[in-house]
Amino acid sequence: MAKRRPTFKIYSYGEYSKWDRESRDIPKILDFTTEIKAEIGTEFGYVLHIKNGKGEKVDFKIDHPPFKDDNGNLRPPFTGEQFIRTNDFEFYLGDCIWEPLEDKLGKWELTTWYKGKVVAHKIFTLM
Repeated sequence: MAKRRPTFKIYSYGEYSKWDRESRDIPKILDFTTEIKAEIGTEFGYVLHIKNGKGEKVDFKIDHPPFKDDNGNLRPPFTGEQFIRTNDFEFYLGDCIWEPLEDKLGKWELTTWYKGKVVAHKIFTLM
């Protein structure tokens, strides 16, 4: 019997409660929006619901406005991968606004791929 292909659906997106990166718990949605009122500590992103994907992985990228690291170099987009641990899996992709606020304002583009194909994509504007 052929293995079922994973399915992907953005479950929620917008502003979330503070996320504990050490926890497996997904943050709670506070506001469904792509326009984020930027304040230090504001968490934003999306939750991707993945079915039938156990043992697979997704790749992601968070493209952000140009800002510099502690050494004065421009930060590249944030990239990574997430292994799918169950056949009914929720993946949170997002970020939390930190100081200085001014260089975080603008367009943030969040994308998730499965085997090279875009399965989720949202653009957020931090204002």
